[in-house]
Amino acid sequence: MSMSRLQDHFRFFINLGTDENNLVIHFDARFDFKGDKRTIVLNSMKDGVYGAELRETAFPFQAGTDTMVCFQFEEDKIIIQLPTGKPFSFPLRFPIEEISYLAIAYLQPISITLK
Repeated sequence: MSMSRLQDHFRFFINLGTDENNLVIHFDARFDFKGDKRTIVLNSMKDGVYGAELRETAFPFQAGTDTMVCFQFEEDKIIIQLPTGKPFSFPLRFPIEEISYLAIAYLQPISITLK
């Protein structure tokens, strides 16, 4: 769970994995970036190669406000809970024992809670 202040950028992203080349999830919230407007792009990366992108159009984020994004890991998927709306999921595309890598860009983290 990450509570952050959204900065005035065209996007923000959160990467979770074992290192920068192996991400179980790349969560990329795009306000207006690369032709995507108010869209969340989800992906994974194995050995430096991205998989197929999935897109979520529920976009509850507003620049300059506080927000929270929660990731809950289950056996075969990651459940993502946003501030409003129902949760959605992203498949775990490769097995992982632990998350040892976290990268956050274009957000000002206020707190990170791990359970």
